[in-house]
Amino acid sequence: MSEKQGIVLATGGGSVISDQVRNRLSARGIVVYLETTIDKQVARTQRDRRRPLLQTSEKPRTVLENLAVERNPLYEEIADVVIKTDDQSAKVVAHKIIERLDF
Repeated sequence: MSEKQGIVLATGGGSVISDQVRNRLSARGIVVYLETTIDKQVARTQRDRRRPLLQTSEKPRTVLENLAVERNPLYEEIADVVIKTDDQSAKVVAHKIIERLDF
């Protein structure tokens, strides 16, 4: 975890599993949870070869569903802001984050 100030830190999906990481994220800044549906996750990751958990399964949708059951409540637990990202461009999502953070 970074000791730097004033940064945007994108965590890996599994990092939220650790109590220590969740506590540090909550204590160090504002946590924004970018929420998306399983359908959108499947579409976004189907050609991504950098997703080892999805590459080793014949049923990536099932893997994503199981991960969501485990991880989504943890993200929700520490999130200061939740932004639904389905069918939103990165620019729109960024504007929504700024609005919610009141910058």
